[in-house]
Amino acid sequence: MTIGKCIKEVKKNLRNKEFNYEILVVDNGSTDKSVQICKKLNARVIYENKKGYGSALITGIKNCKGKYTIMLDSDYTYSLYNIDLYLNKIKEGYDLIVGNRFTGLMEKGAMPFFNKYFGNPILSFIGKKMFPCNVNDFHCGLRIFNTEKIKNLNLKCEGMEFASEMIAKAYLNNLKIGELEVKLRKTNTNRKSHLKPIRDGLKHIIILTKLKFNR
Repeated sequence: MTIGKCIKEVKKNLRNKEFNYEILVVDNGSTDKSVQICKKLNARVIYENKKGYGSALITGIKNCKGKYTIMLDSDYTYSLYNIDLYLNKIKEGYDLIVGNRFTGLMEKGAMPFFNKYFGNPILSFIGKKMFPCNVNDFHCGLRIFNTEKIKNLNLKCEGMEFASEMIAKAYLNNLKIGELEVKLRKTNTNRKSHLKPIRDGLKHIIILTKLKFNR
């Protein structure tokens, strides 16, 4: 379980900032002690029974109360070492800032070979060609955004393609989009990944194509 480490790191990096914040965790059917750990660390826990990366995030975003939201996975792969850069950029008027794992320090073994050299670069290239915004890593899970403006995008994708849908709809709605480097750590958990490269890759292309040509 890495959720406790994630919550502690968030608290450490947001300590002594000039704003109030809360930590919101979406439980998507965990069977371990994740919920108990979250509550012990004073995180607010909500539940989404429908499986899927997008399902959990849609529910989480709907329940966010703050003006801005920082979104990240709970596997302790994303480092918040440069969170001040994200916060400063959002103050500049950006509506959505997406992390770029390929310009930061990526630990060896942090991303599978196929995803690192083929899957992510190719899908991000396709996404940027269709929606020419300043994002070069369409699938990074670390993002900060204007909560209300992202809620208004009416995001619907329940799977991994949610990541591409958010960027494409933000572009179509003329939101100001930027990116910043992120450090990606190798996870020490033995949890089996739910990612299915070919299936999920096709879903990304399908949603991007629908949004591009069925407006």
